[in-house]
Amino acid sequence: MCGRYTVFTEAEIIEMREIVNQISKKLGAQAVKTGEVSPTDLAPIIRLIDNVVEVDCGIWGFPGFGADKRPVINARSETAFEKKMFAGPLLRSRCVVPSTGFYEWTHEGKKAKDKYLFRQSDTPMLYFAGIMDRFVGTNGQQHNHFVILTQKPNQCISPYHDRMPVIIQKNEISRWLRYDSFMQEVFAREGPELLSIQAG
Repeated sequence: MCGRYTVFTEAEIIEMREIVNQISKKLGAQAVKTGEVSPTDLAPIIRLIDNVVEVDCGIWGFPGFGADKRPVINARSETAFEKKMFAGPLLRSRCVVPSTGFYEWTHEGKKAKDKYLFRQSDTPMLYFAGIMDRFVGTNGQQHNHFVILTQKPNQCISPYHDRMPVIIQKNEISRWLRYDSFMQEVFAREGPELLSIQAG
């Protein structure tokens, strides 16, 4: 999966607009990113707070390490339990990343060519399975950070990329957040069919 997804809040996307409005009320002047979301942006998430499903926000990407310090934005669902960075959050702090689609590019060699937006056909909303953790920022305060889980692509994504986000449906959000057994079920299934729209 590439490093861009969307949080569109046009009038017809009522659900996403309500999510962003809820977060804005919590944060006051600080607002989450809308439109095209990039790594390190503050974006909406859904998580359990005191065992209640709540809208919240987090920074996309766990802080990086090594020479380049690039944030870690995705985790392979097949191997996440083998990684110390991901294993704990998988069991104690799963989240859902609400979106209105994600981007992939076709390539000529290493050069990106055409940009495509992937969405579901029957709803403008798309929910990614994620994990979150808290890290201390440069200001000394703790912040939520999240990572999007990925899986092998289905036939609609494979011509564009060798990974796709793990997608859950709206009525599965609570189960994803609460039950380890459902997590394994989600990891074992193929991703849903998606529409591709050329975006430029």
